[in-house]
Amino acid sequence: MIISASRRTDIPAFYSEWLLNRIRAGFCVVRHPFRPERVSRVSLRPEDVDAIVFWSKNPKPLLPHLAELDRMGFRYYFQFTLNDYSSLLEPKVPPLSERIETFRALSRVLGRGRVIWRYDPVILTNITDSAYHRQSFQGLCAQLADHTERVMVSVVDYYRKTIRNLKRLEAEGYRFERRLKANLDLDELLSFMAKTATRSGLEIFTCAEERDYTELGIRPGRCLDGELIEKLWGVKRPWKKDRGQRPACGCVVSKDIGETDSCIHHCPYCYATKDQQLAKGKHELHDPLSTALFGNPEPSP
Repeated sequence: MIISASRRTDIPAFYSEWLLNRIRAGFCVVRHPFRPERVSRVSLRPEDVDAIVFWSKNPKPLLPHLAELDRMGFRYYFQFTLNDYSSLLEPKVPPLSERIETFRALSRVLGRGRVIWRYDPVILTNITDSAYHRQSFQGLCAQLADHTERVMVSVVDYYRKTIRNLKRLEAEGYRFERRLKANLDLDELLSFMAKTATRSGLEIFTCAEERDYTELGIRPGRCLDGELIEKLWGVKRPWKKDRGQRPACGCVVSKDIGETDSCIHHCPYCYATKDQQLAKGKHELHDPLSTALFGNPEPSP
């Protein structure tokens, strides 16, 4: 079993203490994201976990605890989202220089193959246009290439909640290109990113893109990647595609232990947060001693 921690929220940034408490206890409790009355108990014993995949914009709070995970015998790697957006698009993340240093520190501890850089999502606007992304991606490549082996890129999807949350930025002067997937600028940008990554010695993959960008030099990728787990640790399983994700998602089956509407980075483009005030309120009610991320629900029969 792969543990995903988490697509739904930033556990390393905001809930590391809870995670360590649950790992020491050997289990956690998780509500179904669409049917919260369905509650499951998830084993977090090392012998039951093939690997943990951490997703984070700021895993720094978890760094002091990695040695404990190692002593317990856990296998894990990080999907580390690192963009160079303004505070309007990423209001609560640490300064870029601090995040880059955290990325490098993580790589020094784990090795380049276990820290995957996510340049995600690509948002084209009048302010973050193609030229902006070229400069940003090239600069980040120069600073991160010695500390990772691959980069995942994905293009923003404009779900209804995403459009609603981004609407307020229009008052700040942002104009969003919502027909992004058919945009010639996007193809030219992605081609540039592919060439830049390759020159920097990085493999580059897309994440959950319906269109195949292989002709531009970017192959479809998997964030929860059974082949990578096998490569890193020799763990062989009949990895199955997760049918519960978007059709274009290549990830294998996992168990996500997070909960939506609980990340307080407050990025307005976030797919997992429909209401930032709700997320703030839930975070304030969080108890690191609870069995679930929020509360102590009884597992369903």
